[in-house]
Amino acid sequence: MKKRVGVFVCDCGTNIASAVDTEKVAEYARQLPGVVFATTYKYMCSDPGQELVRNAIQDQGLEQVVIASCSPRMHEKTFRQAVEAGGINGYMFEMVNIREQNSWVHTDREEATKKAMDLVRMAVSKVLKNVPLQVSTIPITKKAMVIGGGIAGMQAALDIAESGHKVILVEKQASIGGKMTQLDKTFPTMDCAA
Repeated sequence: MKKRVGVFVCDCGTNIASAVDTEKVAEYARQLPGVVFATTYKYMCSDPGQELVRNAIQDQGLEQVVIASCSPRMHEKTFRQAVEAGGINGYMFEMVNIREQNSWVHTDREEATKKAMDLVRMAVSKVLKNVPLQVSTIPITKKAMVIGGGIAGMQAALDIAESGHKVILVEKQASIGGKMTQLDKTFPTMDCAA
C-alpha cells in the first residue's frame, strides 16, 4: 500500500532561510519515496501556515506529515493539533528541528542545506513507519504507601494524611517507632522516647 507523505519546510522568517535554501530542501523532499507534496512557508507556526497544513491534508489526501521547522519543544503540540484538525492521527506526524540543530550552528549555506535535506529524509523514513496511536487516560486513586514506621515514616504518613489523601503505613517489625523505641530518653528535653 502506497503511503502519501506531505513535507512542509519553514523559513522561520530569516532564522532558517538565511542559512538554509528551503526551496531546495522542499524540491529534494518531493523526490523521496512516499512524498506526494512538499512546500515551504515563511512561518509554518502561524495561523495561515497551520491552515496550509490542514488544507494540504485534505486536498492532497495526505496520510503522514513531516514539518521541518524549529524546536519540537516550542511547536510540536501546535503542529500535532493542525495535523489532527486536518483529519489524520496526530502521531502520523514527525517534526524536524532545522533551526537550532542546523541553521543556527552552520555558517556554510550549502552544508546547512545538505544537512537539512538529510534530516528531512530521515524524518520521512520514520513517518512512513509510524502507526496511529490513541491517547488514553487511566483513573487513579490518590493514595500513598509509606514504607517504614520509624519517626520519619510516621511523620511522612501524618503529613500526607493531613493533605487529604489515604495513607498506608508499612512496617516489618511488630510495632512502629523504629530506633526510637530502643532509646530511654530523648535530647534536649530528656522525655521518655516511648
